[in-house]
Amino acid sequence: MATETTPVLTGVLREQRRQVVLWCVALAVLSAMYISFYPSMSGSGVDALIENMPEQLTTALGYDRLGTAAGWLTSTVYGLVGPVLLLVFAIAAGSRLIAGAEESGVLELEATSAVTRREIFVQRLLALWLTTLLLVVVIMLVSYGLVLALAMNVSLGNIVAASIGLFLLVTGMGTVALAVGAVTGRRAVALGVAAALAVLAYVFDALGPVVGAGWMTAISPFSWYLDSEPLANGFDLPGLVLLALIPIVSTAIGLRRFERRDLMV
Repeated sequence: MATETTPVLTGVLREQRRQVVLWCVALAVLSAMYISFYPSMSGSGVDALIENMPEQLTTALGYDRLGTAAGWLTSTVYGLVGPVLLLVFAIAAGSRLIAGAEESGVLELEATSAVTRREIFVQRLLALWLTTLLLVVVIMLVSYGLVLALAMNVSLGNIVAASIGLFLLVTGMGTVALAVGAVTGRRAVALGVAAALAVLAYVFDALGPVVGAGWMTAISPFSWYLDSEPLANGFDLPGLVLLALIPIVSTAIGLRRFERRDLMV
């Protein structure tokens, strides 16, 4: 029944299943590795790591908060491993799902079948969101399991809050890639625009506090995601709303243009 009602979604998920499993394993292993270092690095271990580093550098890298369990989890998994690897996955997948399929001729077959353009767009977008959600859940479960095992003082609610922010950040950039691909039909353009936006967001978040440029952090999705320190303080509704606007607006623009333009087939 699912294959009949959502043929594009089912086909994409079937095609990506091995790749997604490998990503799940890689994220689980890397997250566990970084978190397991906390007992040896907490306290004096962290002090020894950062004592010779310039204050501006420790602030930019987030190392000034490594001494707490929430700070360690933020700086390693939720501020480094998770965003970097998931952004690579989501942006690459987003650029491939429509623009890549159009360039390879796959979209031509779907467009000439009984599936409408809207259904193609929505089902391919859902494939991106579902696979990304799975990867975020893997990080969340591994993090919570090790938080319990290592008696780290981070609540499940705060881990969920950070995971939701991570999901919105990553799906936002992935949706930008998919939407740009839907508008242009060019995978390279979609990849470049979304990657540039992600890098710029990270740079603004890192440099804003160092140079005293509040406007940088105000417009950075990375700041919307981590500025409130969700692993220590829980849910930040304004930040989550801002993050949610990225995939919502991107979806609206991408779908509108995709339904109207001529495909390169």
